[in-house]
Amino acid sequence: MFRLHKRPLGNFKVKFAKSKVSLSSISTELSKRNFSSGTKLPESAEVVIIGGGSAGCNTLYQLTKRGIRAVLLEKAKLTAGTTWHTSGLVWSLRPNDVEINLLASTRKLLMTLEEKSGHNSGWINNGGLFISHSEERLQEYKRLSTIGKCFGVESQILTPDEAQKLFPALDTAAFTGALYSPADGLVDPAMMCTALTRAATANGGVIVEDCLASKIVTGENLLGMKDVRGVETNKGIIRTNTIVNATGVWGRDLIEPLGVHLPLIPMKHAYVISETMDNVHQMVPNIRDHDYSIYFRIQGKSICMGGYENNPVLLDKVPTDFHFGLYDLDFSIFDTHIQGAVKLCPDFGKTGIKSTVCGPESFTPDHKPLMGPDPIVNGLFHNCGYNSAGMMLGAGCAEQLAQWIVHDRPELHMFAYDVRRFSPKQRKALNWATERSHEAYAKNYSIVFPHDEPLAGRNFTVDPFHKQMIQYGAVMEERHGWERPGYFLPEDTVVVQPYDWYGYYDYPKNTNTNYEETLKKDYTFGFPEHHDLIGEEALTCRNDATLFNLSYFCKLFLTGNQAKEAAEWIFTGDLNKPVNKTIYTCALNKHGGVESDVTVSIIESGQGELHDPIFKGRGYYIVAGGASAYHTKAHIWAAIQEKALRAVVTDETDELGVLSIQGPKSREILQKVTDFNLSDDERLPPNSNTVLSIKINPFYSCSVRVLRVSFVGELGYELHIPAESCNDVYNALMKAGYKDGLRNAGYRALYSLSSEKGYHLWGYDVRSDDTPVEANLEFTCRKRGDYQGRVVVDRQLQNGVNKKLAFFTLNDQVPIWGLEAVYRNGELMSHLRRGEYGYTLHKPIGQAYVTRKDGDYVTNEYIKSGRYQIEIMGKLYNAECHLKSPFDPKGERILGIYK
Repeated sequence: MFRLHKRPLGNFKVKFAKSKVSLSSISTELSKRNFSSGTKLPESAEVVIIGGGSAGCNTLYQLTKRGIRAVLLEKAKLTAGTTWHTSGLVWSLRPNDVEINLLASTRKLLMTLEEKSGHNSGWINNGGLFISHSEERLQEYKRLSTIGKCFGVESQILTPDEAQKLFPALDTAAFTGALYSPADGLVDPAMMCTALTRAATANGGVIVEDCLASKIVTGENLLGMKDVRGVETNKGIIRTNTIVNATGVWGRDLIEPLGVHLPLIPMKHAYVISETMDNVHQMVPNIRDHDYSIYFRIQGKSICMGGYENNPVLLDKVPTDFHFGLYDLDFSIFDTHIQGAVKLCPDFGKTGIKSTVCGPESFTPDHKPLMGPDPIVNGLFHNCGYNSAGMMLGAGCAEQLAQWIVHDRPELHMFAYDVRRFSPKQRKALNWATERSHEAYAKNYSIVFPHDEPLAGRNFTVDPFHKQMIQYGAVMEERHGWERPGYFLPEDTVVVQPYDWYGYYDYPKNTNTNYEETLKKDYTFGFPEHHDLIGEEALTCRNDATLFNLSYFCKLFLTGNQAKEAAEWIFTGDLNKPVNKTIYTCALNKHGGVESDVTVSIIESGQGELHDPIFKGRGYYIVAGGASAYHTKAHIWAAIQEKALRAVVTDETDELGVLSIQGPKSREILQKVTDFNLSDDERLPPNSNTVLSIKINPFYSCSVRVLRVSFVGELGYELHIPAESCNDVYNALMKAGYKDGLRNAGYRALYSLSSEKGYHLWGYDVRSDDTPVEANLEFTCRKRGDYQGRVVVDRQLQNGVNKKLAFFTLNDQVPIWGLEAVYRNGELMSHLRRGEYGYTLHKPIGQAYVTRKDGDYVTNEYIKSGRYQIEIMGKLYNAECHLKSPFDPKGERILGIYK
């Protein structure tokens, strides 16, 4: 029985039925499935799915649809755990293109599933309203509406009066506007799972209920890596080489004995169901009030109301037998949602509460699911951690996972969901995961501004320059668990404080809020307060010299008997170069998509130092972006494993700091601290590397590896430094460059400069669903020798491509951030993948892929012949389109040629 709430709740009436939410509909659906607990466990399967909730049922359907012999194991009955009690909301709009595609896939399946299965999927298309209480929120909705247009999602901004016509119970005085999305709806989870499993079993899928998976059986492959061999259950052993972990809130439990860890945190999540209301019916839209952090799901003539509070109940583990259980609802926590709901909908406060639902849900550090192949156990895939969004994302994600399993890669760029977005250190750190998951839960409905940083889980990994960065006024950002400088305050220091849990759980709120207040200056869709300050850093780089701390970049050494074969298979570039040459290149998947863009330096055996190791034969020093560091490493290692090559990957990311000195004066500044002749282009030409000594003082020098490369399009050098020497080298450079105007610069300036030059940023203007040919990176692809993905590259080079990356500049001084719609000759074409401000060009600059509605190939002539506009906050601005960035088109500055 529920523990009923007896005390008054504000100035409105609440009454409670003394019963739990009815399970009759669930029992009815279970009885329709005809899955007996006596179902015999097959001896083997191509894929075994563990978990019979939304994720498992969707995965079973998608795999059997593709002809895969799949078996689903459920320890109790289908929908047990979290699926059965979910609210079932399905939205259509999210602030990124990948999730909009995933939502569209889910909606499409729900609309057609009855035809495929003969059973109603439980889908109701009643639409959705997003409620706004501020101008900033309304601007966010305008951005959502704009990106929605690019994918055919209809929506419109409404006044309060217009919103009330759709939902009569709303108080028009309580909000300032709304976004209406008619494609939204809801789904009954039990009906959906029944329809999915009927279709799956018709396709040959097998479901075994009351089958507890107790152990994943593994072996070792030829290179000593664990691989899946089967599953032990209470009904025997089933042999398989592929397992999908779809166990929801139990996602960590079964895999931890294998040494596999997931950053998945169970929490209590709740909603209440009102008595029937006269002015509510099934076809009024569902509601999301982001500012009050609540949602309404319409259930007949009742409202199911829930939300995301700042102090959710965190759970250690959910009992194994908690199949269809619920918790008592703690109204001291839930009251905040009721207060907001009554302000928005006064009639809700005059209506009794019929029942409450409080169950376990799984949450993650970035509020996104955990999917894809496990990097430690070959054959193990994950599909869990849905953050209470399993109904709306489940079908779309399962479709991508099925492609992942069958075709090696998903169709969409799934990095934001890929479990490899977290490093092993992050996945093992339960305290870090708990902090971050709590904050992600509490901020779930916060405005998604172009720039924001977490307060939880900070200072998890710091580089050797961290203290110096703070002393020089760095406003730190966090990526991949690392602290990095975003930009520098000239006369202040801000220090990230320990997480205060919003003042809950007996933690006092931080009294030092300088960092938090600094972040709030970014909470705008206009130019932020420090726009000009970042510009000063960028222009100093163009005119004098700046020092960038790139220490969190991924730094790998590839060595071994077959290192050459491995490098040539993994990378597209021509690595048949002399020692000390540095090559910018891509690593592709089998479909030709760019999994990483890196620099590879050809090196020879050295003196045994971290930056200059001893090894046999030819070696390769690989440097990649830090935000996707482990993804890059996992991709390289997976390719080596698949080919069974005798090669070793040594990760020195934590042991080497990186300082990048860039700008017209970089050479003369660096020359002051080394005897190596930097002007000798025979010894250190552009795109090369060497080991040299840095003079710290007259009595002490230290050895570093120097790469003559640039991420900003200037003359410059990267110094890769053993950790113990980092502080000395930094101080020596700052002293040497003092009179030449050398200053620190952060990643905000770095990304502006790189975009202005036309360089790519992986995950934005080049991704795993873009090929080098489409992204104008065909120059990285060699013409001789095989490499992964070459078949696709060669085909596109011969035939042409259906999309092509281009650069757009605006003469109007308006900020662009990415996701803005791009029009060609008055017709909607695509959207900006990336938006920056070019301080040297004095223009906003963005990147988008040019496409054709007729599906024909996109040529340079086609791109140049168009007239382009960009939609920003509902207004069209004329844009100039460029095949290449207009900044330094001849690439002279990187050669040290300044006119």
